[in-house]
Amino acid sequence: MAAVKLSSPGCARVNPGQVVAFNFFPMHRKLILFVAALLAGCSLLAIRANAKRPMTFNDLMAMKRVGEPVPSPDGKWVAFEQTDVDLEANTKKAHLWIVPAEGGDARRLNPGSENVESRPRFSPDGKSVLFTSKAGDSSQLWITSFDTAEGKLEGVARQLTTISAGADGAIWSPDGKNVVFVSTVYPEAKDDAENKVKDDAVEKSKVKAKVFTKLFYRHWTEYTDFKRSHLFVVPTEGGTPRDLTPGDHDVPPFSLGGQDDYAVSPDGKEIAYTSNVDEVEATSTNNEIFVVPMAGGTPKKLSTSPGSDSTPLYSPDGKYLAWRSQARAGFESDKFALIFYSRVDSTLHDMTKKFDRSVESIAWAPNSRAIFLTAEDHGLAPIYVLEASDPEPVELTRVHASDLAFAQDGKHLFFSRTTVAMPSEIASLDLQESSAVKTVTRVNEALLTQLDLSPWEAFTFPGGGGAAVQGFLLKPPGFDPAKKYPVKFLIHGGPQGAWSDSWSYRWNPELFAASGYIVVVVNPHGSTGYGQAFTDEVSGDWGGMPYEDLMKGLDYVEATYPFVDKNREAALGASYGGFMINWIMGHTDRFKCLVSHDGLYDAVAGYGATEELWFNEWEFKGTPWNNPELYAKWSPSNFAKNFKTPTLVIHGQLDFRLDVSQGFELFTTLQRLNVPSEMLYFPDEGHWVLKPQNSRLWNQTISDWVDRWTAPGAK
Repeated sequence: MAAVKLSSPGCARVNPGQVVAFNFFPMHRKLILFVAALLAGCSLLAIRANAKRPMTFNDLMAMKRVGEPVPSPDGKWVAFEQTDVDLEANTKKAHLWIVPAEGGDARRLNPGSENVESRPRFSPDGKSVLFTSKAGDSSQLWITSFDTAEGKLEGVARQLTTISAGADGAIWSPDGKNVVFVSTVYPEAKDDAENKVKDDAVEKSKVKAKVFTKLFYRHWTEYTDFKRSHLFVVPTEGGTPRDLTPGDHDVPPFSLGGQDDYAVSPDGKEIAYTSNVDEVEATSTNNEIFVVPMAGGTPKKLSTSPGSDSTPLYSPDGKYLAWRSQARAGFESDKFALIFYSRVDSTLHDMTKKFDRSVESIAWAPNSRAIFLTAEDHGLAPIYVLEASDPEPVELTRVHASDLAFAQDGKHLFFSRTTVAMPSEIASLDLQESSAVKTVTRVNEALLTQLDLSPWEAFTFPGGGGAAVQGFLLKPPGFDPAKKYPVKFLIHGGPQGAWSDSWSYRWNPELFAASGYIVVVVNPHGSTGYGQAFTDEVSGDWGGMPYEDLMKGLDYVEATYPFVDKNREAALGASYGGFMINWIMGHTDRFKCLVSHDGLYDAVAGYGATEELWFNEWEFKGTPWNNPELYAKWSPSNFAKNFKTPTLVIHGQLDFRLDVSQGFELFTTLQRLNVPSEMLYFPDEGHWVLKPQNSRLWNQTISDWVDRWTAPGAK
């Protein structure tokens, strides 16, 4: 017999302290508690009303994905796009939303629409909203009136564009007379009608072969269609769009997200934009800043750096054009400095010479007296302010921020804020009174309050060369310090990247911890947010000091935290993290199992199959034929004879950064060596696994693999 002692004061039929006895076999203890609760006249829900539960994959997919803040000119409202995931339909769908700038309930801005909608942009007078709507294969631009008092759309939306290739990325000219947008066209086509004829011919042709005559024949996840992105302008009242950047170059260049790479001057007469006009784009990071009259004409190059220049932004008074600039050619992870170009005397000024961090998001104060920016720093992305008279930016608030935006009154700075335990939400910073951070949206609050999520715990240890190296630790739900927990050791990509106090819908530390694991991450040499010298030290040393940092970081965790079970550890990584897993495979047997996602395995073969050649040529200090020693030194394939650790290999067919052949080579090698191994292959994914059901399979396969090898007594 078993007895359960009930002491809940809310139980009416059983007195507090009364013992209820019954034969429990073969009942589970949870069932005993459930039956006891029923006998007591209490619902299980009432007993566990304040309990939180571990996060599941379904919870991750149920999170609402909040886009960048778009404040109305009067500062009363903030519009944004929100993406919802339908797991069973295997879709992601964005809609327009709005929230009071002071915070409150968010609501659909255009609730009657079933189309995918994105990029809301208020007109300069605040009386209209411009947005992108996609009902079929192509997206188009629409404008509708906006009730500034009620914060809602009025009347029937008017379609602004009908361009055959679709329109996106729209911005207003500050005078409200024009709209600038991006469309992808054949550079030799004279108009949209000719573009459509060419597209139709490609679609109808039974021959799908392509003839390549130069590099960049494929990029990221797509093969070239011999088309280019161009900037177009169309009058706000409608008309035929006009190509502002004709020619065989992309405007703007390919980007994985972030701030727009083009802007309109305050008087509406000029456009600044980013483009790479080097002859061999596959070996060049030399994006440049150009300006061209809105009326059309010959572009003028303003930037002078051999590295990348991007994200031009005019000061509201029109006196300056600011942009981010890298000094070194061919290095995509060089420090981004903040450059001011004087439109009065055509001089360039580096405003962040004394600031050893890389500038990310930027926003001018409406009075043009200061510029606000974010920059990675020790696992966060604080907000800084820079005035022309200051020698370096001043930190305002220490959070993980991005997407800075002002309303015209300049009273509040709006931004996206996230933590490892909170998906991105819109927040604001009071710049006139308290300088306090205020949450504006809370779209995921109801779900988050149900989940047992933990914050990062930072630690620092002496790494390679005695340098101070930072790591973070995340505890599982229901953590008990008296117990021993297995470890998931996550390794970030890049290599010039970093683990930070931010949310992820792909490699989510909270979800990795939810099944009872301690999650450990380390930001080794090469990571961003610790100064440019620290970032530089991975190049040419992929398996050297960074590997030493990782192993020393894990040693430190094992020695410092008694709840860590050092005999039940798994290591997982993607991209450069995948390379490091492959490197670990040949250099240590300390892990019970490994997960290698889209990692470099054979350095020479990887060079020949990638598209952004500047990356490999910088990291390995040349090509395989002029520096074969370094390619051989850091190629995991040369250490295959040491492979013993059970390994899960994951790769996507559409990953052109690290070709799928790298995964096949690794899996073949493991199988021939009789190392326990499996391969998860995605024919429809690139460098990232993005489709909802593919993501579910990815998470479940990894979880099952790690559970199998880290279970107590597993061999």
